[in-house]
Amino acid sequence: MKAWKSIRIPLALSVFFILTSAIDAGKETERINNSSEVLVAFSKMKDGIPNEILAGCEGVVIIPKLINAGLGIGGKRGKGVGMVKLANGKWSNPVFITLTGGSIGLQIGVQSVDLVLVFKNKGVLTKVKDGDFTIGGDISATAGPVGRSSTASTDHSLEAEIYSYSRSKGAFAGISINGSNLAIDKSSNAKFYGTDITSQSIFATTVSTDVAVKKLKTTLSSL
Repeated sequence: MKAWKSIRIPLALSVFFILTSAIDAGKETERINNSSEVLVAFSKMKDGIPNEILAGCEGVVIIPKLINAGLGIGGKRGKGVGMVKLANGKWSNPVFITLTGGSIGLQIGVQSVDLVLVFKNKGVLTKVKDGDFTIGGDISATAGPVGRSSTASTDHSLEAEIYSYSRSKGAFAGISINGSNLAIDKSSNAKFYGTDITSQSIFATTVSTDVAVKKLKTTLSSL
């Protein structure tokens, strides 16, 4: 009986760890799938992200369901993914990131928004490595122009390093991201890709057999 118990306990622990890993990996996969859904939702908007802006950019960050809350002092927090366009025109595998920020002013309530950041240069993201940077501090950011053609834009040359697009309840929300911090989510990257992975190596890789990753790349490339 004691021998059976000694076998059963390690077996139960093994099953527990396997299930826990599966649950953890599921969170990352869900985040990738949610990012694909955000891109699809933006593509269906009448005045979406201009095609020329997307064609000329070298990086994107997608934050599904960013929480934007305020009561005098506001705060933002969301988890998403970042991707860069490589020299061959293909999109890299997604790197998991976290965005946090605060603001002071007349504001009240809680708002959930889908956020897409369009980067002029991929170096802004790839140089982050496993650290972070402040939007509007380390790099310039502005609300992006809308419309299927960038002819409606007042900044055709994409002078800002980042264009931001935020969507809530089917319409553009227009929240400010200046002062927000964008950081590499090292724990999620380790869970999804492996403990020894770095954000730079993920950004440099386009090959993936993961269904969710393939779907995200296909969706992004089709915009």
